[in-house]
Amino acid sequence: MSENKEIIKVLAEIKAYFEKRLSELEQEISMLRSFLRVVDDLLAEKSFKRVEIPKAVIEAPKPQPTPVIPIISSDGVHLCDLHITEDELTVLPNSKIKFDINSPPLRTFLIKKVLEPMQEKDKEIASKGEITPDKIISFRIETDGNYLKSLTIKNYKSEKRLNELKNAIKWTLRRMYEKIS
Repeated sequence: MSENKEIIKVLAEIKAYFEKRLSELEQEISMLRSFLRVVDDLLAEKSFKRVEIPKAVIEAPKPQPTPVIPIISSDGVHLCDLHITEDELTVLPNSKIKFDINSPPLRTFLIKKVLEPMQEKDKEIASKGEITPDKIISFRIETDGNYLKSLTIKNYKSEKRLNELKNAIKWTLRRMYEKIS
């Protein structure tokens, strides 16, 4: 049993490393694209025609689609997908699983203990003028009757907060699934 926990711990560390490294590489690509635009603008300014670099020399990577992270239960059931953009996280549950929005892990943990405290902290920071009110974290729950259709979280701001949210969402949906399975 402890060997299994050790394997899970190592896998979680590997996953965290991959997520961090992927984020760093995406930031580097973004910065390189910015530098390339500046060089392009300077070339255009200094010459009469824009210098074209042959595609054989440089092949720019294609923009990546929005990262999608599947959330899987401990017994291998696909619970939901997390769609992540620069400032938004959307939870799209597996349509075959009915997550009751009144379930305690969703209301008492994810909303009351995670999302609302983050929102209060942002409101406090905004009241000091450190961020504008439109940058306060916000969330919207879409339902189909009493069942979760989607959860959208805007303005999560940092990689640390994003990881905290991903972990809280995983824990919440896994507990909700355990209650209904």
